[in-house]
Amino acid sequence: MELIASRDALRDSCGRARLKGNVVGFVPTMGDLHAGHQSLIRRARAERGFLVVSIFVNPLQFDSPADLAAYPRALDRDRATAEALGCDLLFAPPDDELYHGGRPEVTIDPGPLGDRLEGASRPGHFRGVLTVVAKLLALVGPSSVYFGEKDAQQLELVRRMVNDLDAPVSVVGCPTVREPDGLAVSSRNSRLPPDERGAAPVLFEALSEAATMARHGERGADVLRAAIARRVGAEPLARLDYAAIVDEATWRDVDIVQRTSRALVAARFGATRLIDNVSLPVA
Repeated sequence: MELIASRDALRDSCGRARLKGNVVGFVPTMGDLHAGHQSLIRRARAERGFLVVSIFVNPLQFDSPADLAAYPRALDRDRATAEALGCDLLFAPPDDELYHGGRPEVTIDPGPLGDRLEGASRPGHFRGVLTVVAKLLALVGPSSVYFGEKDAQQLELVRRMVNDLDAPVSVVGCPTVREPDGLAVSSRNSRLPPDERGAAPVLFEALSEAATMARHGERGADVLRAAIARRVGAEPLARLDYAAIVDEATWRDVDIVQRTSRALVAARFGATRLIDNVSLPVA
């Protein structure tokens, strides 16, 4: 595995791989590679001939300098993990390599969806995410890029960006990886003290209850949202941010679940904010 930090080296390596007939698989990350990232890397490795993983803690998507400074950085460990999983190229640039003119003046507008749900709770977050993803995709070039469904709104926005900008990229969504108790794997989980970690699976429990209700024929989105809020609200250590039911295709709030929809939830456990989502079945 090759470790590089240069934009030009990334372009050149991916170009050479395509000249050899390989389809490039790309997994963008902010490092601290956990089981969720590893599942993306394994799938990309299995499906594509040349595998690129990037590690870049993107300052544009943080609204708090303290959160940015506290984000875990473990390049040596991540390098070993990526190499063991069959990565061909690890791109780990410093800030001034990717943002070589400082903070960019031109950024990606995520559109109306970027202001809802996670966008409402974290203003400017998705503008930062899409801007760095657009830059990375431009450097990697034609490829298949892999994202987890745990960040479902982010995945949808990346798909919309790629479609609207006609980027030569295939976006691959991959299932959420969970701990044995159902908690979605996240770098944030390590911040939870034991009592909050024990409470955190309530998010998946609440979503699972809504999915069971939908499977048994419940179609009222208000009823499903209320069930999620009630279950999370019953956990003393959880503070609900939002519970939502959106149409899978449009991402608009629905009144009646008539086709495949997605239930989403966000809550705080002490100082740590967690999100989760599941697809709602249509019986």
